[in-house]
Amino acid sequence: MPPATHHSQHDALDSLYSEHYGWLYGWLRKKLACPHSAADFAQDTFFRLLSVPFELTTLQTPRAYLTTTATRLMIDETRRRKVEQAYLEALALLQDEVYAVSPEQHLETVETLTLIARMLEDLPEKPRQAFMLSRLDNLSYAEIATRLGVSASMVKQYIARAMVHCYQIAYAEEQLA
Repeated sequence: MPPATHHSQHDALDSLYSEHYGWLYGWLRKKLACPHSAADFAQDTFFRLLSVPFELTTLQTPRAYLTTTATRLMIDETRRRKVEQAYLEALALLQDEVYAVSPEQHLETVETLTLIARMLEDLPEKPRQAFMLSRLDNLSYAEIATRLGVSASMVKQYIARAMVHCYQIAYAEEQLA
């Protein structure tokens, strides 16, 4: 692409972004119901415009082109996720065959979970919930904070409290043994 064409393409993209990003983001947010995904797809849509084989200044209906591009990106993402999910399911089936859980392992797991549940039952509700959401559901402190209606620093304190509580119980049992 000659330098003059490259410069006009850059100006056209800058203009499209300035004039239509907010609208595209709003359109995507309604479609996806997630502001983060909407922002990602909006950025990816404009990124895709960097490689179009025609002059952006010739676009007659930029919003139609942007929605078509964004829709194609969403379809590509859906396909990618389906392939990834199918792969993970196939991998899980293979692992299940190779690593089948024995009845002894199952019993040991249930006993361990029962022990952990007993260790946590003396804790107040929120520290117990925070600990379980962190360890069993792998949620971040911010996600746990949202669920519990507290700050992320409070979640950190709850989890620390639960860990100290479990340690004290385990250490006390060790001393008795």
